Amino acid sequence: QLQASGGGLVQPGGSLRLSCAASGFSLNYHLIGWFRQAPGKEREGVSYISSLDGSTDYADSVKGRFTISRDNTKNTVYLQMNSLKPEDTAVYYCATAKRFWERSFSADAYERWGQGTQVTVSS
Repeated sequence: QLQASGGGLVQPGGSLRLSCAASGFSLNYHLIGWFRQAPGKEREGVSYISSLDGSTDYADSVKGRFTISRDNTKNTVYLQMNSLKPEDTAVYYCATAKRFWERSFSADAYERWGQGTQVTVSS
């Protein structure tokens, strides 16, 4: 089971750190992705981190502002979000990739999803 947390209400320009914690299995061998879904919009990939070499990638909309990381000792993946904008408002989800080597922003490539955490950026 995955548990996403850390969302909340923040002003534009603010920061939040999301956590994705696993229970019952180890994240160490999984590629982990963060996704978000705003009302009326499709779920979009935000970032992912590989279990093979720790490599990361980001959607163009968040590059330079978001940082994904993992702490294998805590079985947790983080998403540090800085310089938040109103358009970052969405429910954020973490998920495990179906295939550990497949680096993708497509939701179809992921199988185990957390319940989501709401991020609202507003003044």
